[in-house]
Amino acid sequence: MPGFILFFLEGFMSAKAIIFFDANNWYHNVKNYFKPSDIDIKLFKDLIAERFDLEIVEVRWYASMPSLADGELMYKRHRNFLGGLEKKGVKLITRKLQRLSNKESLKKKQDALDDLDLCAVCKPLVEAAFLDLADIKKKEKGIDVWIAIDMINLSVIEDKCDTCVLVSGDADFVPALNLIKKKGKEILTAMTPKGYSSELRNSFPYFILKKEILIKCMRDYKEMKQENK
Repeated sequence: MPGFILFFLEGFMSAKAIIFFDANNWYHNVKNYFKPSDIDIKLFKDLIAERFDLEIVEVRWYASMPSLADGELMYKRHRNFLGGLEKKGVKLITRKLQRLSNKESLKKKQDALDDLDLCAVCKPLVEAAFLDLADIKKKEKGIDVWIAIDMINLSVIEDKCDTCVLVSGDADFVPALNLIKKKGKEILTAMTPKGYSSELRNSFPYFILKKEILIKCMRDYKEMKQENK
């Protein structure tokens, strides 16, 4: 696979690119390493631009939006975070979170437990003590579809970029990305090792966001470097 990435680097120098952030996927994977809000999206954009010699013409952030019913503190923190992104020139596309019915919530809970493949002894312990049921009672509505439509529209129809950079590890995007590639546009996906679909990595040029890469995008990275000298 290294040759696959190298081909991308050598074949598409200085192409115009748009970065599409699947914010929910980003949050749930990056939090395994750092607090996601500690990552400076502008530094991340600059890293992608330099690493792949791309001209980033736009950064788009697709996120579900909590309501006051989810807690005033959470709501205000999320609003402040989004406001900070907007001040840095990031285009925000948000949808409200919808709550699952009790039946949907129970099914999602059961699916999550089944995916863990636990033994009969461990399963009830995990269910009782560790499963985060707060997230399971919510669902995003249409975020993935919106990203897919915008990628096709902005790259193929409006011809505003040569390369779509998708920051997500979700394999659900593969059909849309195949269509974009078929129309002569380039694809780059990026995500942390955990949660990064092998189907995405096997189908398109990819960039694995290892811990040592993400740390360079942290807000206080320069101060940390100075302290370690």
